[in-house]
Amino acid sequence: MAQAVIFAGFVVIGWIKLSEPIPELAAMWPWTGQLPEIVVRALGVVDIAGGVGIFLPALLRIRPGLTVLAALGCVALQICALVFHAWRGELAVAPVNLIFLALASLVLWGRRARPVAPR
Repeated sequence: MAQAVIFAGFVVIGWIKLSEPIPELAAMWPWTGQLPEIVVRALGVVDIAGGVGIFLPALLRIRPGLTVLAALGCVALQICALVFHAWRGELAVAPVNLIFLALASLVLWGRRARPVAPR
């Protein structure tokens, strides 16, 4: 369940970062208007890769060990996001990052303790 939530959240948020014009993104998330566009778009790619990586390998049972690596990447991403937003004084967004951090940590721990067998 945690993997599906992370997949949906990361893919949707990543797609928004990739597809929306920067002025519209900045209206939702002010930091997106204050960073170079390439950084915002790259973060969209990272979000999508993390969401896909945490879900599909285990679901399809093709190289399911990649799920653990993706979960580790998602944990690192959320820690960086928390530090970034705290540095900018944007603590109102911290609960979202904390939820994704908790879910990714759960997947990381769970898939290390009970790995999915490959096909």
